[in-house]
Order: sequence, then structure tokens, then C-alpha cells
Amino acid sequence: MIMSRIEAPRDEATGNLLDRLLGGLPAEAVLTDPDVTASYANDMASFCPAGTPGVVVLPRTVEQVQHVMRTATELRVPVVPQGARTGLSGAANASDGCIVLSLTKMDRILEINPVDRVAVVEPGVVNAALSRAVGEHGLCYPPDPSSWEMCTIGGNIGTASGGLCCVKYGVTAEYVLGLDVVLADGRLMSTGRRTAKGVAGYDLTRLFVGSEGSLGIVVRAILALRPQPPEQLVLAAEFPSGAAACEAVCRIMAGGHVPSLLELMDRTTVKAVNDLANMGLPQSTEALLLAGFDTADPAADLAALGALCEAAGATQVVPADDVAESELLLHARRLSLTALEAVKGTTMIDDVCVPRSRLGEMLEGTERIAEKYQLTIGVVAHAGDGNTHPTVCFDALDPDESRRARESFDEIMALGLELGGTITGEHGVGVLKKEWLAREIGPVGVEMQRAIKTAFDPLGILNPGKLF
Repeated sequence: MIMSRIEAPRDEATGNLLDRLLGGLPAEAVLTDPDVTASYANDMASFCPAGTPGVVVLPRTVEQVQHVMRTATELRVPVVPQGARTGLSGAANASDGCIVLSLTKMDRILEINPVDRVAVVEPGVVNAALSRAVGEHGLCYPPDPSSWEMCTIGGNIGTASGGLCCVKYGVTAEYVLGLDVVLADGRLMSTGRRTAKGVAGYDLTRLFVGSEGSLGIVVRAILALRPQPPEQLVLAAEFPSGAAACEAVCRIMAGGHVPSLLELMDRTTVKAVNDLANMGLPQSTEALLLAGFDTADPAADLAALGALCEAAGATQVVPADDVAESELLLHARRLSLTALEAVKGTTMIDDVCVPRSRLGEMLEGTERIAEKYQLTIGVVAHAGDGNTHPTVCFDALDPDESRRARESFDEIMALGLELGGTITGEHGVGVLKKEWLAREIGPVGVEMQRAIKTAFDPLGILNPGKLF
């Protein structure tokens, strides 16, 4: 229900805020019904506190976003930017009394230019919609988070998201050429450029990528595109241990191969997928490696990679015969997190990235943590770039199991740092990991990051309580 100015609950402070917002926004863009605004309170992360929004605003234009930020600055009201709220770190969680600034209505693809190989989009464009649109021009936008059918480009930029194709094509940050950003005080700033090269001044574009809405509101993005590659073929390799699968990953990367994806599922994940969807994955496997190539001769590349898997101890190597069979294997991989959630009803999805050479130690350490806390922890990983997603399965209604889940989650992050890794490869810090960010970057790093935050947002109204 969209409440009118008269119907909205109000005291002097909220009434003033609503009056000011409605002075530059249509009534349908301002939501105040508590039952409606409550649905915008949080993203998909567990164990992340969320406040009660004072109002939810859904702008459609840059000028409307500027009006919201000018109002917020004048009244000293916090603003929490949101996309589709598919994030897993609490970065989009509301704070009490805040303006939730949902950018999902700004969903236009403004330009697709095959010569310059760029797309210009608003932040509410869904990742999959952009991919399909540029595909009609023989182009592709490679970043493909698992939630690509729902997540928005603005959210992808805010969290610097990744996906299955990162091993070959890289992450979101490598495709953001320029941004239009509304600053905390309502001013509009442009960063970057649409040229293939450019090094004028500090790289402010990269600064905003991964900033989780704490420095400004992205209202337009210039994105790099690539030519559409050939359709990929996928291979599945079964291993008697996680260590053997990780050894195969090391041999593949050291051999100079460039797969379009290289994904790993441990035995817990394989079992969960079979239980959920009867996919027919090998129940005897301790680790399943999926590798793909989108080259001119993918079958030959898969054969060479299969030989490396066998040399590392694979008990079975099965290359797909065609694209349809390849998609079936990838469907099993994409079902992983849904299947693990079905094990106990609730999951905490970790996002620890380690050097590829230490991937085996990460898997072994996670298994020890699962045994220590008597929990089911499945691991799915973008093995080609060392990005693991240990997923803790637990019953949220069991206080003791919930406690053990949170403690195991922290131990997994500590393990990642011990192995020379990072606490997040693609999900961001948000609320969930802000204590761990300080451990990773140290006190001087925190001091400098806070100084940057203050330079862009001196009143501290943009997404307060996130990152640090």
C-alpha cells in the first residue's frame, strides 16, 4: 500500500521529512506504511541487525535522487541505498529512522554501443536483462553473480560482485569505466570515462566500486563490454579427496590454461544437490570439479584439462557432449546454495578468498571446523580464483546451534586470513564482517578508509554502520 501524505503516521520530525521529500517527489515514490517499509529493512544475510526505516523512496530520475540527498543532508537523516537486496553481508540493511533509497525503478539501459563496446545503464538494471540486451548486438557483459536473474548493476557495483566466469573474465570492477554519482550533499559528480584508455587523476571510479553505498549514490554507469564468446562446453571430474581436486586446480593454472569457469563442489554440497533435485551427481565423490571452455575448440581444451585431472588423481572425468549437457552440469552448480539451505533451513554463506596454492588447506581446515562445532558445512568454490563459499547449515530456532554456527563462521574467516587470504572475495563487508575488516587491513588502513569516508560524507549519513 502506498500511503498519502495525510495517511502516513507522523510526528514533528517525520512530518517535516515527508513534507520535504514530497516537495520534490511524486506521492507514489514515497512509501510510509510500516508493513511495506518493513519489507525493505534487510538483505539476505543472516546474523545482521536491521533497523526500522522511517520512509522508503523509489526515485526514477537523477534529479529525484539529488532532491533526496539534499533533504537528508539538511535534516541530518541517514540514507541507506538499496538495489534488489540479494546481498549476503547486511550492506543494504536499514538503520532506525533512515531513508531507504531503493534504486530499482531506475532501470533503463540508456545506450549500447558496439563500436565503443560500452553500455550505459541506470543502477536498477537487472544483470541478466543487461546480458540479454547486449547479446542481441553480439556482445556480452561477463560479470555473472549467482543471483544474476535478480541482482541489479548498482548492487553489483556497490559490493564489487563476482561470479562463475571470474577466472577468465574478471570481476565487476574491471568493467566499470565511469560513473555518475550523487554525493551526500546532492551534488552530481562524474568519474572515469568511456574511452578504452584514460589515466587522468585519481581513479575515483574504482573507489566507488565496492564502497557499499557509503560514499555516494551511483545513478549511471558506463560498462565495458566484450565480444560474445562461443558457447562453452563443460567437463565434470570426480575426485577421491578435496586435496586431489585442489591439486588439479593448481596443475591447470600452472599449465597456462584459461578456462571460462573452474568450480568446485565438496561431498556435502553434491549430496545436498542430489537430495534436492535428484541430479544424478556421483554420490561416491569427495569433490567434484567443473571446468568449462568457451574457446574455438573447447573439446580439445577439455581433453587437455581432463588429462591433468587424471594425473592429479581424478577417478572419473566426463566431458559434456554438447551445450545442453553442459548447462545441466552448471545447473547443478547453481543449485548448490539453495540445496544447502534446504539441509537445515538456514545458512550462513562465507566468502573467503585464498591464494589458489592454498585452496586445499582451506577445504581441509573448513572440514575440521565443521567437526569441531558438529555442524554441516558445505563448500562450493570458484576454484579458479581461490574464492570459497563455506556454507554453514543450521536451525535458526535452536539457540545453541545458532551460536555454534556464528562461531564456526568466524573461525572460517580467521583460517582464510591465516592462509594469506581475504575475508571477502565478492560479497562485501556490510555489517557481517566489519570487525574482520579491521583485522585484515589493520589500524592504519582503517584510519585512512575513515578519512576517505569523511571526505565524501562529512556528516556520516550515507549507509551508517557499514564497513567499519
